[in-house]
Amino acid sequence: MIKSFIKQSNNFKAITAMLLAVLCVTIMSVQAKLVGIEYHAAQITFVRAIVVLIFLLPLIYKLGGLNFLKTNKPILHFFRGLAGLTGNIMFFLAFQRLPVADVTVISQAVPIFASILAIIFLKEIIGWRRWLAIIVGFLGVIIAINPTGQIAVASIYALGGTIMWSVTIIFLRLLGSTEHPVKTVFYFMLVSFIITFFFQPFLWKQPTLEVIFLFVGIGLAAFLTQLLMTYALQKAPASIVSPFNYTGIIWAIIFDYLIWNSHPVFTTILGGIIITISGIYIFRREAKLKKIR
Repeated sequence: MIKSFIKQSNNFKAITAMLLAVLCVTIMSVQAKLVGIEYHAAQITFVRAIVVLIFLLPLIYKLGGLNFLKTNKPILHFFRGLAGLTGNIMFFLAFQRLPVADVTVISQAVPIFASILAIIFLKEIIGWRRWLAIIVGFLGVIIAINPTGQIAVASIYALGGTIMWSVTIIFLRLLGSTEHPVKTVFYFMLVSFIITFFFQPFLWKQPTLEVIFLFVGIGLAAFLTQLLMTYALQKAPASIVSPFNYTGIIWAIIFDYLIWNSHPVFTTILGGIIITISGIYIFRREAKLKKIR
């Protein structure tokens, strides 16, 4: 089976890796929900950072140890880590309180918000087609949040997490190709660990054995997600693999049904479809413009 996989095209390998990465990130989200609201999201983020850093150490050693970690962009790494940390905490707060599918649908709006931020901070020029896709995507977000009903505070957490992850996209672009993905993940986890460490005396709750396993599972899933996504983006352009990120909605619906016997309401499904179509169009349009340039 492994030999058969090796013989496949790079696009096939990349898409397979992205599909597995999306499954891993969904499993991480499910585990965060299973932990429950008894444990603060900052505690989950703190333990996750420790677990991922432990798994990263052998990779860092193989890549050159301390010499590999040298960087000329410490400030950018710090703010990338801070944005990612804030986004993670907000997402965990949302996952603890909402169905996984609801949060996942809203989170798929990252490329939409990232396009807006790129205009502001990177001075990118957006044509009318992408503007239209952005506007339609925003409508999808509004429908998914369902403002005609009672907007849950957790939906605001999910929206805030989505915006913060869009900010991380901008910082990753600023970091550019000079920084190895493993180095970027290391500094992200290091910043997460250091900042959340100072809050633990005020919110730490001794975990049960079951929760300890969930904590480790969250860290392992996060580590595998980073590895698989890095592999996918090395094998094929982002325009090829990124659209498969939307399969997370399907996984989220399946887990919600199997574990909590929950299914998304019509507005969540409709919003998810609109966000997905808009996001895929933005990915495809950006890829086409890069070829022209």
